[in-house]
Amino acid sequence: MQITDDLNRLLEIVPDQIRRPLLQHQQRNNLIEIVMDLGRLPEARFPSHAEYLGEIPISRKDLNYSIERVGNFSSDNRAGIEQTLHRISAIRNRTGEVIGLTCRVGRAVFGTIGMIRELVETGRSILMLGRPGVGKTTALREIARVLADDLEKRVVIIDSSNEIAGDGDVPHPAIGRARRMQVARPEQQHQVMIEAVENHMPEVIVIDEIGTELEALAARTIAERGVQLVGTAHGNQMENLVKNPTLSDLIGGIQAVTLGDDEARRRGSQKTVLERKAPPTFEIAVEMLERHRWVVHEQVADTVDALLRGQKPNPQVRTMDENGEVKITREYNGTPRLGGGVNQNAGSLLRQSGEMLSSRSGFRDSGYIMPLPNTGQVNQPVEFSESKSFEELLDESFSGNGMFSNGNGNVGRWEAQATGPNGEDLPLHIYPYAIPRHQMEQVISTLGLPVVLTKDIDSADVVLALRTHTRKQSKLRHIAKARHVPIHVIKNSGLPQIAKALRRLLDMEDPSTPEFADLNLFAASASEDEMEALEEARLAVEQIVIPKGQPVELLPRSPKVRKMQHELVEHYRLKSSSFGDEPNRRLRIYPA
Repeated sequence: MQITDDLNRLLEIVPDQIRRPLLQHQQRNNLIEIVMDLGRLPEARFPSHAEYLGEIPISRKDLNYSIERVGNFSSDNRAGIEQTLHRISAIRNRTGEVIGLTCRVGRAVFGTIGMIRELVETGRSILMLGRPGVGKTTALREIARVLADDLEKRVVIIDSSNEIAGDGDVPHPAIGRARRMQVARPEQQHQVMIEAVENHMPEVIVIDEIGTELEALAARTIAERGVQLVGTAHGNQMENLVKNPTLSDLIGGIQAVTLGDDEARRRGSQKTVLERKAPPTFEIAVEMLERHRWVVHEQVADTVDALLRGQKPNPQVRTMDENGEVKITREYNGTPRLGGGVNQNAGSLLRQSGEMLSSRSGFRDSGYIMPLPNTGQVNQPVEFSESKSFEELLDESFSGNGMFSNGNGNVGRWEAQATGPNGEDLPLHIYPYAIPRHQMEQVISTLGLPVVLTKDIDSADVVLALRTHTRKQSKLRHIAKARHVPIHVIKNSGLPQIAKALRRLLDMEDPSTPEFADLNLFAASASEDEMEALEEARLAVEQIVIPKGQPVELLPRSPKVRKMQHELVEHYRLKSSSFGDEPNRRLRIYPA
């Protein structure tokens, strides 16, 4: 990796008491910027720290010394040094007098494009995100050079503050054959963007710091004309753009949509939801977390849709070592579902259109379950006849090979995560209020969740409480607010509600996808008959009610077993009711 910074040209504009310590500094090649504020000590900033230069405060004479040696300041209070990439930014007082300078070191780094070179060559538009100083403009400059020189494309750079191609009328050699259009005033950048497309026939437009709604609209107009865009925007991550109404058009725009009752019930969401409005202007997004660690979203549309559904995307993480080798890994932030084994493969079972059902197992061809003859034995077990593959999957689900560990030493998938959805350390510490502790422990133990129950609210990450009790307990709300501990409420203390709440707190819930239940959750100490009844209800839901949209009547069961079946059906966000007289009272499950 080759670096060109012309650092001596920048040091020539600062006073001697600042220049001398920097010329002898061991980390001068890593210098980011020099800060000169009136009446304060001069400061040098490096990637890992900042330090003062000398013991003499900056005077107006020192500021004037530097101002006289740079170009004119534009309306955005930026200036440069001709034929260099350095940027000098001014801070003014209320009368317009300069009282501070930030001298940013501009570097041309040849080789950074290796992180995403194959993406640049695809011709798709790329958006770079990152905090100030992480190297967005440096990467943009290198991308422009590679597109112009190596790929021989017509590249036009929209340089609002002469930061990409340097100050002066002759562009810096770091941009290669790319052409540069200067912008007289920053608020005119969107006009220059359109002018570049209309007048100069570019194949690629390079834009730095897209920050206004007009610039976002101009970028969409350019993209719709078939021109490749490469730009940077304000924001560290994709979530920032989703929440930014000014720039959200860059990723397709966000709009509120009102769903019908049936659709809202099917999704398990509120009636008003946020959805992407249009195809993204930029098809690829790169989050520059560090100089040599980038997160790449190859399909921005999919990432935005996932974020709006409350999921976390699974982007690429690209790093570059000291030898210039690029390593690509996949960051898993998926939304795991409860249960494993057979339940993870239930989607494929549903597609078999009931081929596994057999008349000998008590199922009718119409999709309903045949009731037991009235023999007086309510709890008579039902024999299921399933295919061999299904039996193997079922054995796998109860052998602990699922997604989470069951306490027998199996490693759960959550252990790959070091932090929770809000950055807290795992395991998640929960303070239960008015919820039976043994039921929460049953859910946590059965599903192997990274959760610890605490009796001390001070050590809790979140309070889980019943909604009815929370309304009456202003003291609980006051204590939680004082300790900055959020309160999460649930409607009742049933196992499905607890499991759903824990899943949401761990960011494991996907409301748009049907969930396939782990029977261990609903029958921790169930008898063989109770397990058969739960398996009967699960098969009915996963193979008839969900795929075929037909209601199902189950076999007669005792009140205790019917309650367990009701809880299982509630886990699928379906409704059920009991009807008939004892001992033939049974469950009826309705489609969503």
